[in-house]
Amino acid sequence: MSVDTSAAAPEARAAESGGRYPGLALVVIAAAQLMVVLDATITNIALPAIQNDLEVSDAGLAWIVNSYALAFGGLLLLGGRAGDLFGRRRMFRAGLVIFTLASLLGGFAQGEGMLIGARVLQGVGAALAAPSALALITTTFPQGRPRNTAMGVYAAMGGLGATVGLLLGGVLTDVLDWRWVFFVNVPIGVAVLAGTRMLVEAERRDGRLDIPGAITGTVGLVALVYAITRGGEHSWTDGLTLVSFGVAVVLLTVFLAVQTRTAHPTLPLRLFADRSRWGSYGTMLFIGAGMFATFYFLTLYMQLILGYSAIRTGLAYLPFSFGMAVAAGASSKLVARYAPRLIAGPGLLVAAVGMFWFATLEPDSSYGWHLMLAMVVTAVGLGLSFVPMTLGAVSGVAPRETGIASALLNTAQQIGGALGLAVLATLSASAANGELPGAASALYRGLATQDVALVERAGAALTHGYTVAFVAAGGMFLAGLAVTVFAVTAGRQREESPGGGTPEPVHLG
Repeated sequence: MSVDTSAAAPEARAAESGGRYPGLALVVIAAAQLMVVLDATITNIALPAIQNDLEVSDAGLAWIVNSYALAFGGLLLLGGRAGDLFGRRRMFRAGLVIFTLASLLGGFAQGEGMLIGARVLQGVGAALAAPSALALITTTFPQGRPRNTAMGVYAAMGGLGATVGLLLGGVLTDVLDWRWVFFVNVPIGVAVLAGTRMLVEAERRDGRLDIPGAITGTVGLVALVYAITRGGEHSWTDGLTLVSFGVAVVLLTVFLAVQTRTAHPTLPLRLFADRSRWGSYGTMLFIGAGMFATFYFLTLYMQLILGYSAIRTGLAYLPFSFGMAVAAGASSKLVARYAPRLIAGPGLLVAAVGMFWFATLEPDSSYGWHLMLAMVVTAVGLGLSFVPMTLGAVSGVAPRETGIASALLNTAQQIGGALGLAVLATLSASAANGELPGAASALYRGLATQDVALVERAGAALTHGYTVAFVAAGGMFLAGLAVTVFAVTAGRQREESPGGGTPEPVHLG
């Protein structure tokens, strides 16, 4: 498959000439991407403080994390389509406004329902902004070295955002108050909005939004995650669990049926005709599943088992940020010399090694040998994987569908994260409770009564559950490796056009 980017489409002309201030434009896009991605994890470290202040139930606490991921991932396709139809810069701005206002609402939340509602609205805003941000790279930066560099920075923000969220969440929670994990988005959002005039707009497309598809797809995913979560907490034969699974199957089946019949689908199935492209999406699904769950369990391990404070937990993630930044920077240069699977494949293998290293944790493990080194190994592996998968997802896509194609990449990561957390949390809880029934409750009870023996037993049981989750996360990275090796067939990304003229067409397959 090939796409001639020298066609006389407005997107091609704009990208060839570039924006007037490409450096500032890249800062705007990178800042927006960092903001929407870090909110997937910034609340993790603040969860104990939120629970204590608002008296949030254990189930509600999990939904504070997953409600954002599900709204974000479930509506990304609609957001990408809206950008194609109504203007990418316009939708980028609309998403930033919604996200900023929702963050303000979350900071002022007075109860569990209000906070979860604010998180859902944050997800809606992120779903409008994120796909347009990636698509705007194609209209602001010419193909070759400038676009590869911009893609590298964008991909680094996607990977670093989760870690920065954990670090920032710890600092804000300890130094100020948990509400500042939401308030911090307000000045950032306003600044990014002011800089959107630097971005190059693309031509709008004809068509309409696929509302039935968006509703059935999003609600179906919510039902699936709820069924997995409830099944782990109660029973897989529980009536409500089975009903939720049934609703998920029906709605997701209807979603696929709608996509094959509507003239303007939310998810154009023809995008999956390219083997390398669906391979990139599949790989990113597994990366999201393993990475998001890793942050969740490592945070619990450090705070509950090792007794770290919120800020110390955030600082403990600095090696992860460093490893991710270095590897992503190297990867953005390697894609000009090697095919994506030759970079992402070894990266995922290294990330899996990091997960199996985490699986050796004990209740008294040291930070330097067991945590820091394993973090660096995992981060380097993931950093090598993000850039080639990002480029593979949008390479060879017709200009009119770059919004949808880029939205699918973000959808895969967010939905993978939500599903991965639901599955691995279930495995972890089952393993911990097998060692000590009600392990989590027993730990809190032991801390409250200063029962040292109970605290030790509960800590050992919970640690066992976390290590089971890390093994499963390593398996997810290996599954991503298998998809990469057998499906991602894209060639290297050229840095320069022959003779310095019109960009060469991108060839896939």
